[in-house]
Amino acid sequence: MNPPMNTPLVLVLRCPDAKGIVAAVATCLADHDASIVESAQFNDPETAMFYMRVEFGAAGPKFPGLEGLRAALQPVAARFAMKWELHDLNHRPKVLVAVSKFGHCLYDLVHRWRGGQLPADIVGVVSNHDDMREFAEFNRLPYHHLPVNSANRVAQEGQILQLMQDSGAELLVLARYMQILTPAFSARIAGRCINIHHSFLPSFKGAKPYAQAHARGVKIIGATAHYVTDDLDEGPIIEQSVERVTHAHSPAALEAIGRGIESAVLSRAVTWHVEHRVVLNDNKTVVFN
Repeated sequence: MNPPMNTPLVLVLRCPDAKGIVAAVATCLADHDASIVESAQFNDPETAMFYMRVEFGAAGPKFPGLEGLRAALQPVAARFAMKWELHDLNHRPKVLVAVSKFGHCLYDLVHRWRGGQLPADIVGVVSNHDDMREFAEFNRLPYHHLPVNSANRVAQEGQILQLMQDSGAELLVLARYMQILTPAFSARIAGRCINIHHSFLPSFKGAKPYAQAHARGVKIIGATAHYVTDDLDEGPIIEQSVERVTHAHSPAALEAIGRGIESAVLSRAVTWHVEHRVVLNDNKTVVFN
């Protein structure tokens, strides 16, 4: 079914750089009574690749809707060898959130969702602990307690995949889910899983990053949101942020500041993903924010 005439659509594409890409896309949209609301482009000189995000809506009676535009854009895409996606921005992707014992990122995501600031729907919370059950159920979210250890890790990850399938979740968000995923699981959810790392990667990996940072006398701390890959904490980075600190901050104070950064960084990354503002560029990302 085609979306209503006033439904905003978004086209996201990547292709080898060439003359006339923007003109061809704009002409095709104009010929089908589409009006561009927002457009952003990036030419990567290192890879000679071109990236583009165009948000648009109906501007006349010839606007054919989602499927009609998908057909109309096929010749343009073929001409420039595009990898492209066309989305209805009124569609709210379903999100499954995984958490362990630290709830600050989960709290922030749920608050933004409840407040209408997150253009997606959280469909459940999965955890290897039971600590966040009360919060999830207070917010009328299904809570899935799936304990995990070295013996049942593969089976537990299979349960998470089944939860995603049953709930229709298009994105898995690791909101301080403190488990190392298996390579096979990471491969299955590539491009569909965002993690928040409690440091400004690539520094201070592993356990107790704030204690490591304190021991080195750092003057900034930060957090990194990235896509999950089978290379631990090395996936394409979506968003990062930092705050200045001083010698007077204790490890506990650094952790408190860091939790605020983590929450904000993860929420921005999730929002940009569901708004189709993130395009993979090998092991990097292009983010049209």
